[in-house]
Amino acid sequence: MALEQLRDKAFFQNTIDVWIAYCEEKKLEWYDPEAYRRFIRHLNSKRLKMAKFPLCIKESGGMYERGKDKAVFLEQLSKLSSDDAAAYTVKLSGEVLSAIRSFNPGLEN
Repeated sequence: MALEQLRDKAFFQNTIDVWIAYCEEKKLEWYDPEAYRRFIRHLNSKRLKMAKFPLCIKESGGMYERGKDKAVFLEQLSKLSSDDAAAYTVKLSGEVLSAIRSFNPGLEN
């Protein structure tokens, strides 16, 4: 239950950490900028309230999740100039967790 553990840390989380927790829960690879972008488009399609979050790459440096460097992932996203490559804050309510879990990476555009 990676998403509940994340919510236990703080009710509001950034979508990068939410994405990583979702992937851990589903046993998926999180280190894919295109999959993250599909995830953000999915959340937007559910009309969730999200606010852009200026996530500092340097502050994430040295943090490894499942053997991967989050700073490198964030740097790859920062090179893309589209809203679906941005980080957001989201409130992890029950409704939002359901929307997150309804994401199917194989079916999303």
